[in-house]
Formats: sequence, C-alpha cells, structure tokens
Amino acid sequence: MAVNNLRFRMYLPRMTSNTTSLAPPDRDMRGVLLVFFAGVLWSTVGLGIRMIEDAQVWQILFYRSFSLSLLLYVVIRLRIGGSPVKLAFGMGLPGIIGGLSLVAAYTGGIYAVQTTSVANAMLLFASAPFMAAILGLVILREPVRHATWIAILVACAGIGVMVWGKFGGAAMAGNLAALGSAFGFAVFTITLRWGKSGEMLPVVFLSGLFAIVIMGAICLMLGLPLILSPRDTGIALGMGIFQVGAGLVLYTLGSKTVPAAELTLLSLAEVVLGPLWVWLFIGEVTTRNTLIGGTILLAAIIGNAVSGARRKPPVSLV
Repeated sequence: MAVNNLRFRMYLPRMTSNTTSLAPPDRDMRGVLLVFFAGVLWSTVGLGIRMIEDAQVWQILFYRSFSLSLLLYVVIRLRIGGSPVKLAFGMGLPGIIGGLSLVAAYTGGIYAVQTTSVANAMLLFASAPFMAAILGLVILREPVRHATWIAILVACAGIGVMVWGKFGGAAMAGNLAALGSAFGFAVFTITLRWGKSGEMLPVVFLSGLFAIVIMGAICLMLGLPLILSPRDTGIALGMGIFQVGAGLVLYTLGSKTVPAAELTLLSLAEVVLGPLWVWLFIGEVTTRNTLIGGTILLAAIIGNAVSGARRKPPVSLV
C-alpha cells in the first residue's frame, strides 16, 4: 500500500517520521537497518497485488486485515501489555478516526495499484507528508517551515507532470485513489498528534478490525464470495503478515533511534524498490511522465528532509 499497504504505508514511515520531538534520538545503525528493511517489505506490496489472480480490492483487504490484526494482537500483547482492543479504543475519538482513515488509505492504495502502474501509485503515496503538513497547520495550528512550503509546491508540480494526459479512464481513477490513500495516511498522522500518542500499533490494530467488518459487509452487499482461491487467499494473508505487519514491527523498533530526517530518506526505499520488483519479476515498465514527475517529487522529499536535518531541534511538522 504502498500502505497501501499499508503502503502503510504501506505509507507509515513517511507519516510518523514527521512527529515533532524535543530532541533528535541518538543514531543507532541497527535502527537504520530495521527501518530500511521495513521499507523493503512494504515495497513488495505492488508485486503482491499483481500476483493476485481474481480477488478484488474488498476481498484482498478483508483477508489481509484479518492476518494483520492477528499478528498485531500478539505483538501488542508482548510489547506493550494489556488488551489491544482496550488500548485502541482507549485513545477515544482520535483513535477511531485514525483507524477509519487507515481503512480508507488501505482501500485507495490497493485500488490504485490495481488500476495504475505501481510506480505511479507508489510515488503518489509519497505525497502524504506534505498533506499532513497542511492538515497540521489547519487543524492543529502547527507551523510549517518555509522550506516545506517550497517542497510542497515542487511536489505539486511533480504530481501534475505524473497525471498529465490522464484525465479519464481507469488510470486517472487509480491516480486519484493513490492521492486519496496518501490523504488517509495524512489524516492518520494528525490523529496521532491530536490524541497526543506516539504509539501507532494499537490504532493500526483497530483499523484492521474496522476493515474486516467493513470489507466483509461490502463483499456481501456486492455479492462477492468471501471464499477465494487458495492462491489468492495465501497471497492476501501473507501480505498482512509479512508485508504490512512485519514491516510495522521493524519500523516501530528501529524508528526509536533514527532521526526524523533519516526516517524520511529511508522511507524512499519503499518508493524506489516498489517499481523495481514489478519490473524485475513481471516486466512492468512505467511512462516517461511518471519518471519525470516522480523524480521531481522525490527531489522535493529529499530536499525537505535535508533542510529539516539542519535545524536543531526540529520544531515543525515536516
């Protein structure tokens, strides 16, 4: 999902790396490796979706959320203690909104990968931090650095190049879904800040429970079977455990000792490697506009991260 995954991330490294801190953490190479490998796991989401034969987005998300929730239940019990359900609902309204926003992000992420190129989807997912910056300003009254405003304008130019000439059909719908997914993850970021909680796993667990109920209901309303082929079932369940779940665990452990700017840069592994996997294994190529616009967008992200690293301590949203 790229978050879709969860591009939590698929799309989570980009979002939670923007959390304000009083002082940057001490850098630990083990943390860097953990965060990098989390990005590697998340980057395989596009390949996983491409390997699905018949299942639609609702069915994929139903099974992926089921395995993700089971994994996170065990991890939260071991890592935090207490009931994961109580921890999630204990966050109140921010936790509920955050969980539902992730469901929307997951759905948009999978739909985007199914209807546009993996490169296009993954690069558009990367716009989430800039959306979070604007939402943080509007909702939480958090200031945005001048450098971040410049990066947002550059990123918008890159997105414009990527979607240029795709104003209709499935490709445009996929692009809009990818941007919607990024917006969902941006909302998730703001709910963590609103609820004054840096612990994302209970909210992600809650999103899995919401997704099981919502996707199951949608499948029943659309007449889609909840029993899939063994291949599609195995891939969807595996995505929940190995792509999203394991990536989240690695990221959660590693991010404690990696400065925010480095988290942003390490998260680019997901964006860069995602298109690489589908090119290597199934020969999917991307368009020139995606390459040009994606390069502009990545330059905006890198520039913003590097400029933020020069400030001590970091005080802005992005």
